[in-house]
Formats: sequence, C-alpha cells, structure tokens
Amino acid sequence: MSKIQSLGDKLSISLSMLCVVHCLAMPVLFVVLPTISALPLAGEEFHLFLAAVVIPLSTLTLFMGCRHHRTWRVVIVGVFGLLALGATALFGHDILGESGEKIATVLAASIIAIAHFWNYKLCSSEKEVSCGCTEID
Repeated sequence: MSKIQSLGDKLSISLSMLCVVHCLAMPVLFVVLPTISALPLAGEEFHLFLAAVVIPLSTLTLFMGCRHHRTWRVVIVGVFGLLALGATALFGHDILGESGEKIATVLAASIIAIAHFWNYKLCSSEKEVSCGCTEID
C-alpha cells in the first residue's frame, strides 16, 4: 500500500505536469506542425481524459497519504486544485476563453503537483516512520 501511495504521488505529479506542457506546447506545435491538429492530443478530449485520470488518482493518493501524516492542509490544497482543474476542463473555455482556460489549467495543475510533492515529502520524512512511503522497489 505504501508503494501504491508513493507511485500515486509521482504519477499525479507527472500527469499534472503533462497537462501543463500540453497547454503551453500545443499552440506552438500547431504553428510549427499544422497537421498535428488532426491528432487526438489536440482537442479538448485530451483535457477531459487527463482530468478523468488525475482526479480519482489524486484524490485516492492524497487521502492515503493524509491517513499516515495527518496533515489536512495537503488534502485541502490538493482538493482545491482538483476542483479547479475539473471546473476548468468542463467550463473553462466557455467562461474564461482560450487564454483564460490555459492560465487556469496551468495554475490548477501546478497546485495539484505541489500538493502531491508535499504529500510525498511528508510520507518520506524521517520523523514519520510509520508511513513507509519511501519504499520504491
């Protein structure tokens, strides 16, 4: 279970950063390689797919970590980021426009990554020996 929590934090950070890279790189790639717009990565479906994977994975991982380190601040920050990401994925383009959606997505994904970084650090700190999240193999 501790391996799952550690892997979940790392995977959630990676997926959040993939979302950031996707938001920032796709406009440049559209200009440089216009044919890329035909790929499934180019549409809003990719954002919805990432949100559908990140939200349940992050929720589970954050609560697993909190069960060990009892720092609710991590969960609160993480849930705020998840709610912001979900709302942006569903309504961001219509409400905020394209630029606003990108900014909101980057901020929300960064908040999620920060929460998972805190979660991972708290679980792997020496003072919290009962967590066991530092086991990698």
